[in-house]
This record gives sequence, C-alpha cells and structure tokens, in this order.
Amino acid sequence: MTSAWTIDEVSDRLQIQQLLVDYATAIDTRQFDDLDEVFTNDAYIDYRAMGGVDGEYPDVKAWLAQVLPAFPMYAHMLGNVSISFDDEERSSATVRSLCFNPMVPGGDTEQVLFLGLWYDDAVVRTRHGWRLTRRVETKCFNRLV
Repeated sequence: MTSAWTIDEVSDRLQIQQLLVDYATAIDTRQFDDLDEVFTNDAYIDYRAMGGVDGEYPDVKAWLAQVLPAFPMYAHMLGNVSISFDDEERSSATVRSLCFNPMVPGGDTEQVLFLGLWYDDAVVRTRHGWRLTRRVETKCFNRLV
C-alpha cells in the first residue's frame, strides 16, 4: 500500500510525467532542439533494443534528427508510468513507462510499423526543473502490418 503523498510529491510526479510528454512531443513534431529542455547535456541514451544507437545526448540528438525524417509519420503514446524516488528529498528518481509507437515507413507502402517498448529512465531535479539523465529502451515487440 502506498503512503499518502504530500502536495510536493504530487507536484514532482506530475512534472516528471510532463517531462515524458515533452520528450514525445518534441520527437513527434520533429522539434529536436526542444529535447534540450528534456535531457541533461551529459545524459546517456540507449536506443539499441529497437535498432538505434547509444551514446551521450548531443550525439543521439543529431542521430534522431538525421534518421527520423525517413518516417513521414509516427506518434508516441505513453502509459503505465511508474516513478520511484531515490531519496527522501526527491532529488532524483527512477522511472519506467510504456510506449506504443506506430510509425509509417517512407515510400509508397501503406504499411505501419508498430513498436511497443519500455523506457527505463533516470531523472534528476536541476535548477531548471526535472531532466532525464538516462534513457534505455527495452523491447516488447515490433510488427510490420
């Protein structure tokens, strides 16, 4: 059973959930510079489980901007967000969220690539708000239909 949350803890949880939404929105709208407000500059990102790359945030951001335009449409839908604070001060947390991401491949195909994955994240409170310091994808499924 979960103990009662304080208003500050509720606020932190909502801010962290919004950070995840901000990530999805930046990716889906191709506003890759908006990711600067989502990740710390030294964040580690690992997209290898779904066929991507891993590395520090600036390198992975450049890779996203290069690769994702090959897909005319995609939409990240997030759910099952679980947040565990690492300390009583709530200065950092471990976050797991489910992502369902249908993607339309380029070309004349009418197919859709359905991706299901977990994001395993570490977040930290900064003077600018919550930021991701680590994001690792864990594959659930992918299916081309």
